[in-house]
Amino acid sequence: MEVKDYMKLPYTRLVQEMNDESGHYFYGRILELDGCQSTGDTLDELYRNLNEAMEGYIEIKLENNLPLPIPETVSSFSGRFVVRLPKSLHQRLAIEAEKEGVSLNQLALYKLAL
Repeated sequence: MEVKDYMKLPYTRLVQEMNDESGHYFYGRILELDGCQSTGDTLDELYRNLNEAMEGYIEIKLENNLPLPIPETVSSFSGRFVVRLPKSLHQRLAIEAEKEGVSLNQLALYKLAL
């Protein structure tokens, strides 16, 4: 595959609006490509900069015959995973779910979505 082929793949872009000592800007990264990130003063600028960073990242990997991850699709995931937790936390969450009138699963989903 060539750079243009990789650029068409549905990589996951994580975008954050930032307000810090540098001012107001947008920060983005490609989750599947470790270290591939950029910033921009506007969302449009961030998108352009992130695509440029991604293109350079892919070019370097290909030039050096290094592996490039292919993005996972949603259908690759079942939507289910198991979490082990301390008995005291399990008890506390079960009590909270009962008070809210929801299942423990619904409460956990709500808390994970925050």
